[in-house]
Formats: sequence, C-alpha cells, structure tokens
Amino acid sequence: MKERTAIDQLVEDLFRHESGKMVAVLTGILGAENLLLAEDVVQDTLIEAIKNWTYKGVPDKPKSWLYKVAKNKAFNILKRKLHHQKYISETSYLLQSEAPADSLEKLFSEQAIKDDQLRLMFMCCHPSISKDSQIALILKTLCGFSIGEIAKAFLSNNENITKRLVRARKTIKTNQIPFVVPPENELVKRTDAVLEAIYLLFNEGYSASQGEEVIRQDLCKEAIRLVEIIIEHPSIPENTNAFALLALMQLNTSRFNAREDEQKNIITLEFQDRSIWDYELMEKGFQHLNKASKGEFISVYHILASISAYHCSAKDFDSTNWQGILHLYDKLLELDNSAVVVMNRAIVLSKVEGVEIALEALKQIKNDKTIRSNYLFHTLFAEFSFQSNLKHQAIDSIKRAIEFAPIESEKRMLTQKLILFSQEKNTSMSL
Repeated sequence: MKERTAIDQLVEDLFRHESGKMVAVLTGILGAENLLLAEDVVQDTLIEAIKNWTYKGVPDKPKSWLYKVAKNKAFNILKRKLHHQKYISETSYLLQSEAPADSLEKLFSEQAIKDDQLRLMFMCCHPSISKDSQIALILKTLCGFSIGEIAKAFLSNNENITKRLVRARKTIKTNQIPFVVPPENELVKRTDAVLEAIYLLFNEGYSASQGEEVIRQDLCKEAIRLVEIIIEHPSIPENTNAFALLALMQLNTSRFNAREDEQKNIITLEFQDRSIWDYELMEKGFQHLNKASKGEFISVYHILASISAYHCSAKDFDSTNWQGILHLYDKLLELDNSAVVVMNRAIVLSKVEGVEIALEALKQIKNDKTIRSNYLFHTLFAEFSFQSNLKHQAIDSIKRAIEFAPIESEKRMLTQKLILFSQEKNTSMSL
C-alpha cells in the first residue's frame, strides 16, 4: 500500500511539472483544434504509468519514460489519422520521413518544448476566448491544475469551471485559433492574461489550498520558469508586467528558506532567520524590478514587487519601512480595491497607526463574500481583537479561522493560538 501511495505521489508530481510541457508539444503535433485530444493523451500516459510502475517498478528515468510513451501515442494517432486521410497538419511529414520517431524526438527537445509552451500560452489567451476562460484554460493545460484547484482560485465550483473549459476548447476549434506567438503589435496586451494565470499558479504554491504542505515551492519555481520563457522572447520590452511579476515572485521566493520550520510550520517575517534568505535570487528580483520600473506604466505587479523589495532590503524586522509600505498599499487600492488588499493593508496599518485603527479597517470588509471564509482574515481579526483586549471576540474569530484553514499544520498552529488566547496570554502578529 505504501509503495502504491509513493507511486501515486510520484506520478502526481510529474503531472504537475511535465503535463503542461507534454500538452504543449502534442498540441503542436496534433493541431490546435485537437487540444483536448492532446490533454487526453497526457492523461492516458499518466494512467499507464501508474499501472505499469505498480507491477513492474518505477523506471530509472520516470520522466523519460513518460515522454517516450506520450510520443508513441502521438505517433500512433498521426498514423491512424493520416491513414483515414482526415488529418492535415504541418507535422504529418514526420510519418513520411525515414525515421519518424527521430523526427518526433526533435519536437521534444528542451528548446522545442519552451517554444511550444509559449505558443500554447498565447493560444489559450486568444481575444476570442473570454478572460475567465482564458485563465482557466491555461491553468488546466499548461500549469496542470485540477478542476477543483481552478474552482478555488476563481471562488467558483467544479461545474462552472468545466463549462468554461468546454467553451474555450470549442472556441479554439470553431475559430481555428492558430498555435502561434502573436505578432508584436498584439504581444504585450495578450501577455497580461497569461501573466494573470501564472500569478495564480504562484499564489497556490505560496499558500497552498490543499494537501499537507503550506508552501509548494515546486509550483512557485514552475511559475518563475514560465515567466522566464516569456521574457526571453525578443519582442517583450523590459518595462512590461512580465518583468514586474518575475521580480515579485523572485523576491518572495528568496525568503522561502526561512519561512518554515522543520515541522513545516510557517515562521512569520518577524522571527525569520534572514541569514538563510537566498540573496542571489533576491538580487535577480531587484534587477528585474529595476527593468520593470523604467516605463511610466505601473501595474499591480510593480507595486507588490516594490512592497516585497522593502521587506527584503530591511536589515531586520524592526527597521522595516512600514510608512513606505503603507504608501504603496494606498496606491494599490487605487488599482485593486478588493477585500484581500484591504486585509493585507491592515497589517501594515497596525504597524503605523496601531491595532485599534487596523481592526476598524477589517470591520469594514468582514461581510464581504470573498473574505467570509478566508482563514487569514479571521486570524488577523482575532489577533487585533486580542491585542485590543477584546478577548471573547478574539476567541470567536480564531475558532472561525480554524474552521476555514485548509491545511492541517495551520489548523494546529491556530489551535495553539486559541489556547494562548484562552489563557489570556499575548501573541505576536502574523505577517
């Protein structure tokens, strides 16, 4: 049983890392109109891996095994379609070559995979597809999100997400959307939808919505890799959102080494060992933020990256420029007046103007539907209440936080807070 569980976990990890790459290449081979077929081939490959590895053991190079099986399945599909003379594709010439398998091998080279992933990003985000469907499609095909994970990202349900994906694939087929990188005059505008999907991927890794791990570093690294593919394109200017988002992700990721203890519990910024931050990655983040700041346009990513830069540049927690960060949050509210931004701003507000004023700010959004089940909101409300000597309100709020916390380790941490609150002991603020 343990061996089967280990195999399932391995396949799940490979699916997260490799499915988007395989779908991208297979879409290039089978045609954009056969996107769902490409997804099905990848899914069949993973199912076959579980069956095969359970009885024969995991191969020495499981990733290579997956790619080989996927290539063989694509090769067989091309042969059948060509045989029935119902398939015309730029890749059909592969079957006419002396060594079609070798030709297919070239399509799975590292550079070819990157090129096809970039094409898939822009195909999924074609203007004829609705914005919500664009993001859902790219999260599903390129990032390997499950229907449930996408539903949580959209605060929706599985049925609605499934409908969006069906409509998006139908639009690709009906409108014959090409599997290409758009021309330069459309590139920057089309990139924004891609970046939004990648940012959702990063956020899922930064604060996981399911499983045992609070931080999924693999997802964060994958998000960084996808943006790096975008900025490598020669037509992407340095002052675009892509560089700002990359800076934000690199600056946040640079602090990951100090963000968890050995038991995978979150360590708040105040108590992190800054000597184990990844300063090499942090420097890359500063460089990309500098490039992103050369233009006049300022996006949400620019502001969030600048906030992260303040935290990274402070020599210790006490020397953090909270006033500067609060100013940035005020600017952010002009672009995104959401309850989540108000909640995060309240943390900074407590440092500048005190917890009582911060608590009043939280009260203004407590009935917002997007925040009612947010365990971080209830945790913050509880801590501000406790520090304001509102013990019963603090206990009620921390109980709601425990109820909504998605990760068991966080439920345990919040339970400890509940005990401390009940014993009338003060606690430090979470960041």
